[in-house]
Amino acid sequence: MFTQISIGAALIVATVIVHAICLEVILRVLVGFRIDTIVRWRIATFGLVILAVFIAHVIEVSIWAVFYYLHASIDQIPTVEAALYFSTSAFTTVGFGDLVLSEEWRLLSCFEAINGMILFGWSTAFIFEVIRRSYGQLYPDVSAKTLG
Repeated sequence: MFTQISIGAALIVATVIVHAICLEVILRVLVGFRIDTIVRWRIATFGLVILAVFIAHVIEVSIWAVFYYLHASIDQIPTVEAALYFSTSAFTTVGFGDLVLSEEWRLLSCFEAINGMILFGWSTAFIFEVIRRSYGQLYPDVSAKTLG
């Protein structure tokens, strides 16, 4: 169990670092554009921000998947695709249950689910803030009154 906790903590730290770097890159790109440009191209901006956040999550899922592929037995995770499928299922908390890890590694899938919930929450807050600031630039009076 201690091994699973240690590995889970290391994988969580790795994915949090990846997430922080990705969001920082997105933020720097947005700040590099003039605000009126972002407002004018709001829908495209939102789409690109969400796509970039999605790519961050794919990278994070892949980190877990690589671990599963390299360390789970061949009958549990036989292919890279199976590792990505299992990891995505755990990260999104869907947990289909058609692929199951042995007792030696199964606690990790729970840690991955917790990791996914935290990072999805962080992403949601980030996306919400991008949208709020975009509309706040267009409608500063409404934004100030509504959001305090």
